[in-house]
Amino acid sequence: MSSHRVLRSLACAILFAIVGWSAHAEGTFDIPAGAHFNKQKLERVGDYLRDQVAQGKIPGAILLIQQHGVPVYHQFFGVRDVVTGAPMTDDTIFRLFSMTKPITSVVAMMLIDEGKLSLDDPVAKYIPSFAKVQVGVERKNEDGTKALDLVPPNRPPTVFDLMTQTSGITYGFYGDSLVRKAYAAADIYAGDFDNAEFAERIAKLPLANQPGALWQYGHSTDILGRIMEIVSGKSLLGVEREKLLDPLGMNDTGFYVTDPAKRALIAKAMPSDSDFRVGFESYADKPMKWESGGGGMVSTMHDMARFAQMVLDGGKFGGKQYLSPKAYAQMTTDHVGPGSGVERDYYYFPGDGFGFGLGFGVRTDAGHAKPPPPGSLGELKWDGASGCYFVVDRKQDMFFVLLEQTPSERQKIQPTVKKLIYEAMEN
Repeated sequence: MSSHRVLRSLACAILFAIVGWSAHAEGTFDIPAGAHFNKQKLERVGDYLRDQVAQGKIPGAILLIQQHGVPVYHQFFGVRDVVTGAPMTDDTIFRLFSMTKPITSVVAMMLIDEGKLSLDDPVAKYIPSFAKVQVGVERKNEDGTKALDLVPPNRPPTVFDLMTQTSGITYGFYGDSLVRKAYAAADIYAGDFDNAEFAERIAKLPLANQPGALWQYGHSTDILGRIMEIVSGKSLLGVEREKLLDPLGMNDTGFYVTDPAKRALIAKAMPSDSDFRVGFESYADKPMKWESGGGGMVSTMHDMARFAQMVLDGGKFGGKQYLSPKAYAQMTTDHVGPGSGVERDYYYFPGDGFGFGLGFGVRTDAGHAKPPPPGSLGELKWDGASGCYFVVDRKQDMFFVLLEQTPSERQKIQPTVKKLIYEAMEN
């Protein structure tokens, strides 16, 4: 890790300590270590999710809370498909969307541990077309219209930029900037393309900001996935299976459901709530060549529980060390906070009180809400467009995974479930 990153990490650690003391009196934020769950209070979580099913807001969900390596709460709600009425089970398969990013990022760090690539490597070292990438800068014409000027990047985008979502690579399905409109107009999802072709399509588009200047959610992790293919000599699924999925026992995690016998296990959103608003139509049971490391995976509660436990335990599981201590520390340290030079805008999705590590949101402070949302300093989290969501609280030796398929209700359900979970914790 470079010296400026070390100093940045030290500054953030001091900040964590200061805000931790000041926020402790506020509700359920930063509960002292050693808390346990009140089983009666946990029933409020189930009551809430059952009510969401009864109201027809969601077909169903699965929630697992695990502390000290033991399930504390493991419940199924509703059905996996309102058309068939099939029940929720631990082998129900969910589309993860952006909850794919932490999985891909962990495998990338394993490759970094092996010396296959480096955080400081320019993207163009592996994908030469990125040597020609330019940055889109908006200007206003005299008549009030906007135009896009293309300027050279101040420096090449790197693997570190990809993993921190600061590369300038964006998405074209939200926002109205001219760069995002250029993404939408480029029809980058057309046809049956593979990761190599997709990377070339992205390289032809302008960056939305100078590398390292702004947290900008987008296809960065997809480009990371292509680099992983290049350095491993395997498909993205192939290298992820070899390094993580198979050894960890994540046997039903992949990019598509290719076994016809398992297609009935795929969870479906409500028929009236099936537009995931991610710019393209793809289906878990209709395989494509594209293996989206940023948003294409499917998984089950069984598999995600193993992944979350590995993250909680510092990168190890079942006696196997998946991440070196150095790699784990790099992944779980905020790299976009004060002193990093990274700006935030309206689309800063980690949210108030959170920084961002290498693939995870990282809790850094109480935030501005009064009282602050629940959680612990150092908490790790991420979610996806389908509503799937996980939180790893190392201070309480606890994680929870919520699996659901609800693009429209997720932003209400996720914070409510988290609030109820933390309200059930007692010292």
